[in-house]
Amino acid sequence: MGLVYSYEIYLRRRDVAGALTALAGLAPPARAVPPLDVTLPDGERLVLPFTSRFESEPVDCSGSPTLELDTSIRFGVDDAVRAFEGPSGREPDEDGRIAIGYVYLTVRFASLPHPGYASMEFWAATSGMSRMFARSARVRELFTDLTAAVGGVCCLFDTGDGGPEEVCWLDGATMREKVPGDRFPDLRSLTATWPDPGR
Repeated sequence: MGLVYSYEIYLRRRDVAGALTALAGLAPPARAVPPLDVTLPDGERLVLPFTSRFESEPVDCSGSPTLELDTSIRFGVDDAVRAFEGPSGREPDEDGRIAIGYVYLTVRFASLPHPGYASMEFWAATSGMSRMFARSARVRELFTDLTAAVGGVCCLFDTGDGGPEEVCWLDGATMREKVPGDRFPDLRSLTATWPDPGR
């Protein structure tokens, strides 16, 4: 099995719809897939420019703890993104971004480290994309900016190999703190810094 790196955004459940809408704004403007109708656990309905498990059939999450999406996201360009694209890669669009997909997304309506919060975990589809996730400042910037824009409380980078995770964004600021590490010996100590999810 290859490298499977991910960025995970933690946010209040009430902010999931807004976060998915913001994510849709980062998708390429024209995609050759039908729009996807999604019903969230609270009954809110969204139309997204993605697929779910590579299908476009409506998804009802009212009885499901997760939502799986196959996304395409427009990232800013730096050397790591260019290296991922290779010599025959696409040119940036008018906004200076290149659409990359699939980036797999798992939305958990009750996150694993803190069930009072939801999470959005963006998984790299290939080892090459994982290396880009690790090396690209523009990729990191997109996920930390998205965290801030949607009212998230934390963004983590995970190499998925059992090693330390890295806090990329917390309490309104970007950072690079390992978990476990000096500041956060475990995930519990990290989640203890998050505000009450009802606030």
